[in-house]
Amino acid sequence: MNTKILIVGPSWVGDMVMAQSLFMSLQARAQEKGESLLLDVIAPAWSRPLLERMPEVNKAIDLPFGHGTLDIAGRYRLGRTLRREGYNQVIVLPNSFKSALLPRFMGAPVRTGWRGEKRGWLLNDVRDLDKDALPLMVQRFVALAYPPGEALPETLPRPSLRTEQGAVDQALTSLELSLYRPVMLICPGAEFGDSKQWPAEHFAALCEQKIRDGWQVWAMGSGKDSAVTQSISQQLTDESREHWCDLAGKTSLAQAIDLMSLAKVVVSNDSGLMHVAAALARPIIALYGSTSSAFTPPLADDVQLLTVDIDCRPCFERSCPLKHKRCLVDLTPQLVITAFDELMAGASDAVSVQPQRQ
Repeated sequence: MNTKILIVGPSWVGDMVMAQSLFMSLQARAQEKGESLLLDVIAPAWSRPLLERMPEVNKAIDLPFGHGTLDIAGRYRLGRTLRREGYNQVIVLPNSFKSALLPRFMGAPVRTGWRGEKRGWLLNDVRDLDKDALPLMVQRFVALAYPPGEALPETLPRPSLRTEQGAVDQALTSLELSLYRPVMLICPGAEFGDSKQWPAEHFAALCEQKIRDGWQVWAMGSGKDSAVTQSISQQLTDESREHWCDLAGKTSLAQAIDLMSLAKVVVSNDSGLMHVAAALARPIIALYGSTSSAFTPPLADDVQLLTVDIDCRPCFERSCPLKHKRCLVDLTPQLVITAFDELMAGASDAVSVQPQRQ
């Protein structure tokens, strides 16, 4: 028996990475039933490089609407077009009203999603979320693969992005990079806001020390992150900048994934790239400020989660309401260096480096 399911995917990098756990669960359940599942995902065009690295996904479909755009007429036309695909079920991951319009316009037999934004009438398999029972985002995604109320497996499948050596080599060549030293990759930006960004001077102190210890540093992010990566660079010594490469805004998402697969350790704010690193099974030092790892932790083994225990965190604000950002300022470079060394000592792909002479 062949089954076709369409997923209305999320609009953020980290969420899309975690959605792979749902894709894995759906494929596993189909296999248990002896069924063949074709799983398509409709999502913003930027997500295609992620979806193409998920073997569970048959086809990525670009969602032609900007973030926050309603465009009911456009969604109706797209829904009528997708009706011809004959999907047995549509699973809606975003909690917005507009995201539930498409499966309704498609006339999909089963339209699954969590209740919210008065969209219950658009779905016919609408679920009521118990946040205490499902505290993690990945659990809320995976639960949609199961009948309402059915207990989830104790161990959920973890996202796992595949890479191909040819594409990795091409990314290295096109950006004139080499592996003459082990790579510490840093992700100093965060789309959410400044309250999630470890201070640039702290990143600079970390980079300075690890370069002296024999590492090279690649800084990764979008073009929006170039201001912070340039600030870090300006605080490095001339000697250290010889082993520093600023990739912010210079890579495609596909190249970022391929290059990140080469990192021996990733130091990241709570960001989408942190979840990409987890899905590539990279050792990670995750820096949490205004947000909490209790909802969206990196799903990997070799992880150090670092926070500062102060009364006002997590506040989940984009900028520090108290103007001091102590949750990240007090997370000193030395704390991260110590965590780095502990992580490398126990990591599954631990490396040996030769410190640079002083």
